[in-house]
Amino acid sequence: MNRITKSYIKVLFAAIIIGLLFWIIDGIFEYIFFHKNLSFLVLEGPETLLESLVLQVPPHSLFVRASFLIACFISGCIVAAFLARRLKAEESLRENEAMFKALIRTIPDLVWLKDPDGRYIACNTRFEKFFGAKEEEIIGKTDHDFLSGELAAFFRHYDQLAIEKGSPSVNEEEITFADDGHKELLETIKTPMYQDDGRFVGVLGIGRNITERVQMQAQISQAQKMESLGRLAGGIAHDYNNVSSVIVGYSELALEDLNPADPVYAYLLEIHKAAQRAANFTKQLLAFARRQTAAPVVIDLNDAIEKMLTMLQRLIGEHITLSWRPGTEIWPLKIDPSQIDQILANLCINARDAIADTGRIAISTENTACDVNTCAENTDLVPGDYVALTVSDDGQGIAPDTLDKIFDPFFTTKEVGKGSGLGLSTVYGIVKQYNGFICVDSELQQGTAIKIYLPRSVEETPLAKDKNEPASDLPLGRGERILFVEDDGPILELGKKILTSLGYEVVSSPSPLQALELAKSRGEEIALLVTDVIMPKMNGRELAETLQDMFPNLKVLFISGYTADIIAQKGVVEEGVHFLPKPFTKAELAAKVREALE
Repeated sequence: MNRITKSYIKVLFAAIIIGLLFWIIDGIFEYIFFHKNLSFLVLEGPETLLESLVLQVPPHSLFVRASFLIACFISGCIVAAFLARRLKAEESLRENEAMFKALIRTIPDLVWLKDPDGRYIACNTRFEKFFGAKEEEIIGKTDHDFLSGELAAFFRHYDQLAIEKGSPSVNEEEITFADDGHKELLETIKTPMYQDDGRFVGVLGIGRNITERVQMQAQISQAQKMESLGRLAGGIAHDYNNVSSVIVGYSELALEDLNPADPVYAYLLEIHKAAQRAANFTKQLLAFARRQTAAPVVIDLNDAIEKMLTMLQRLIGEHITLSWRPGTEIWPLKIDPSQIDQILANLCINARDAIADTGRIAISTENTACDVNTCAENTDLVPGDYVALTVSDDGQGIAPDTLDKIFDPFFTTKEVGKGSGLGLSTVYGIVKQYNGFICVDSELQQGTAIKIYLPRSVEETPLAKDKNEPASDLPLGRGERILFVEDDGPILELGKKILTSLGYEVVSSPSPLQALELAKSRGEEIALLVTDVIMPKMNGRELAETLQDMFPNLKVLFISGYTADIIAQKGVVEEGVHFLPKPFTKAELAAKVREALE
């Protein structure tokens, strides 16, 4: 039975009692009026009294008493109904107020109300955590009672701005919560609040946490910036690598024909080295832009790193100790081994440059499983198993204001001429190409640790070759006929010269359409098609597919400055597709041709 029903019954019961009391009182007065003295009451006894007051009622008195009793009952019903309605309204109002307070306190945003003088009138639970105090301790006080003078003045400025405008004022505020010390970036809306009669009450404030949104926008901006530069890099790479191919190839051929004692030999050697450095610069751009063509194979990361240790020690210098801590039973990775070399070289060079004098660089590996909680902190990450590669140093560390820029292309804190600003951006591009992610932990004067997570391969690691196995001689041809297709004249001539010198019979063509006609005339005599990827009217893949429809046993080797996803998905060459990036050396072309033929 609820409170309203109880109140209803009480009022009705009280009305009936009043009616009965009137009945009894009227009976007493009538008894006294007719008997004139009260002694009769004692002589006759209580039974006679009860009978006289209740049962032996004269007709005229019975009508009056009954009428009054009925009137009391009806009045009681009316009063009880009115009271029940009033109580129900009050209870509903209390429930609404409680619901409204619960709603305000539950809102995940910070909500508060200040009077015109800046004193707090109300706030919710989230706001209590900001000040580290309960609402009753906050009410009546100002920002100066809880915050520094500068921040309190900042808040008051935007309060006044909203009051002066007479409309909502929006601003961003970075605050530190007093309850646990964590920081949040808030988007704050401050709105003047008025009563129905137009009286100004104060300023209503709502602060929403936009920290994650701002971080997401920064990530999107970074991705857009990288994509823009990637398109630029991809656009120039093809032509640039064609030029580099000519310089590298012809200087290499000239060096073979010259005596090392010839003065011109040294000049050509420098030209050759400069062209290779330029080609590596383009490769870094493409790696950053995730447009570098990769030929991934399943590798054991520990084995790949161990093969690099001697070279890395020479790279960083004898004044720095290189520590290697391999993890046990490391899971296999599917990645282009040359890209592991790029990652290690760039990270170790960066670590070396961060060490002023003597110091230590440590390389370590480990298996790690990333769950949903870890993925929530890294938007690009998918739950699963990863192999982690960590390169740490005890150098000067990275300043907090530059930490979010270290993967930007061309950003460098080194002196002019000592860094291209592409080292870490190259690492970033390679890692993203394989759907991995990077974590950086750094403190000034304490050092830096860069941890790279690469997805575990489900394929088994092939048996490693003997490290002491001698390098094979330059593979030569056995008179096989090769159709070489390249729209760039100098490279076409260069490729023809190199392949001929290796013992192959070469049929060359500057266009895909002419190559089709040559193939039809030669028929089954062509063993291998070596073709550029980007060409007018028909690209290399279309040419290869057309010829393979005609000659199913025809082998294909693609060459290009970049793939533009024509022969590769996301820059990764498909299994079974042979690809040689420009610029290439004689040895690289010889090896790839032999690989494609066999």
